[in-house]
Amino acid sequence: MDIADVKRQARAAASKRRAEAHALLKDVAGVKMAERGLPPDIGISAGTVSGFIPYKSEITTIPMLERLGRDGWRTSLPIVIGMDEPLLFRDWVPGEPLVAGAFDIPVPLESAAEAVPDLLLVPMLAFDRKGYRLGYGGGFYDRTLEKLRAVKRVVAIGVAYHAQMVDEVPTGLHDAPLDYVMTEQETFRCA
Repeated sequence: MDIADVKRQARAAASKRRAEAHALLKDVAGVKMAERGLPPDIGISAGTVSGFIPYKSEITTIPMLERLGRDGWRTSLPIVIGMDEPLLFRDWVPGEPLVAGAFDIPVPLESAAEAVPDLLLVPMLAFDRKGYRLGYGGGFYDRTLEKLRAVKRVVAIGVAYHAQMVDEVPTGLHDAPLDYVMTEQETFRCA
């Protein structure tokens, strides 16, 4: 079995685990993470952060974006601009209008200013303690992290339900590791 097949099977199992966790924790998990805040050793006190609007059973980052906005961070959301392209980011403050983007994911209005994040809150289907994540297979965050990290220091924090943790995520050559993972139960620096 090749890596694509292994990842496909892992995605099916991870999607089920995430949906089960979402059914139980969707109303409290994002709030718990926001109350805990960013890791103290992150090395950035303010800048531009990108969150995401939850897709399917993803954990919400809106409470964290609200907190970071109050703490002086510029908040933004990602936008898919092409299937083989890195993500684009536009300013967005929780409560501002959104429009349907690629995959029907809500995105900021086209009139919103472009942003270049210093900190990315990254969605995923599964993760391990080494910092590898399993996404949907499009490679958007991997390409984006590669592009951003080529020009500046960028911190990537995976955001997920604790139930999404696995012993080991199957990885390929282009999989970009996370720096931290935040769940409703804990925040940890990846090994």
